[in-house]
Amino acid sequence: MAIKTLTEFMETIEPGIPRERVTEVINWVQETYPQLELRIAWNQPMFTDHGTFIIGFSAAKKHMAMAPERHTMIHFESELKERGVDFGKMFIRQPWAKPFDYELAAKLIDYQIATKQDCQTFWRPNPKD
Repeated sequence: MAIKTLTEFMETIEPGIPRERVTEVINWVQETYPQLELRIAWNQPMFTDHGTFIIGFSAAKKHMAMAPERHTMIHFESELKERGVDFGKMFIRQPWAKPFDYELAAKLIDYQIATKQDCQTFWRPNPKD
């Protein structure tokens, strides 16, 4: 079943810290970046700016993931390693047992907004791999 609303997405997350954390992070993005539009796509919440993807979030058993585009992951890779952040090619894992890294989230979002201000497509054209 395709998830179409934030409420439907939240119902897929374990009650307690995971659900509270996701709610807190989504609210933080909305308050900090009121120009971003919240939408549900690919069964997860994501934020867009003038129709272009900025960041998405998902929840797993042991962590919350934040996912900017690959280009942004490459740009921040050395900083992620220096910080000791657990990350993959397309996302950053934020364990439920640790505080959410709002500073890092802001850096990712700010970079996406700044570098995609003239982007007219949902995804960044010609991503670097």
